[in-house]
Amino acid sequence: MHQGSGFLSTRQRRLAWLGFLLAAVQAPVSARLVDDSSWLFSLCVALMVATVIIADDAARRRPADAPSAE
Repeated sequence: MHQGSGFLSTRQRRLAWLGFLLAAVQAPVSARLVDDSSWLFSLCVALMVATVIIADDAARRRPADAPSAE
């Protein structure tokens, strides 16, 4: 049984992880330093990137011969 390939390349996946980690670390730091709620933007970006990483991971775990959802 062969594993399916995701829609992100290895380089894109590494950059997505880096972006997620940076945004996830930046949110609480800016929440501590800034009085307004602009840190919520960093949190939303981190959640969107995490969603893309999870979707790519699910596509990679799907068998290669499985029909797509399209």
